[in-house]
Formats: sequence, structure tokens, C-alpha cells
Amino acid sequence: MFTLEIDGKAIAVINADEETARDLFTCDGFKEDIGTMTSEGKPLWNGTSELKIRASTKDETDEFEQALAEDDGEGDFEADPHHDKTAATSGEADLDEDDDEEDEADIVFLVDLDDEQEHLDA
Repeated sequence: MFTLEIDGKAIAVINADEETARDLFTCDGFKEDIGTMTSEGKPLWNGTSELKIRASTKDETDEFEQALAEDDGEGDFEADPHHDKTAATSGEADLDEDDDEEDEADIVFLVDLDDEQEHLDA
């Protein structure tokens, strides 16, 4: 597993090999998303800071696995097409694509994301 780190802070973990992690975490769609997402009212990425991809720590891996286990329990999780591996390479998700060579990668954010609705109401 690999972790996206921005300005010394672990932001997200992906269960993929390093090449896939780098491709996904640095694709234009993902960068656009993290530029608009906020945590505690602050953007996750300012658009200029380095996006560092490194091997995940044991604590980060444990948090990732716990989050996926909770999502398997019929939670409110809704997949974002920007975070689908296919979407990362093509720009949009093609859910009907029969590409057996590509495995889906999961991303878990390690920071609490602000609710988009909070910003719309403000």
C-alpha cells in the first residue's frame, strides 16, 4: 500500500502497486478533486505543494483496512468516479468496460473531509 503525503501530512492510502499509486495520485482528475476538497476548512492541496507518494506505515495500513471493513457493512459510501482506477487513466469512469487486466484500487482518506454541503450553505 502507498500513502499520499502533502506538506508532511498523510492524506490518503491506496491498495495498489507504486506505479498505480503514482499514476492515480498525480492524474489531473485526482489533483482537481483534492484541490477542491477541504478538511477543517482548509484545502487538502494548494495546487503547488509536492504530492509525495511513499510506502504506507503499519498504522496507515491498519486505518485503511478498518475503513474498508466498515464500508463492507452496507455503509453510506458512494464511489467517486474520479477515484476509480479506470477513471484515473481515462478521465471518466466507464463502468461497463470489460478490462480484466485492470484491478480496481481502493482509496481511503486519512483526514476528515468537510461535507460539501457545508460549503454550499455558507
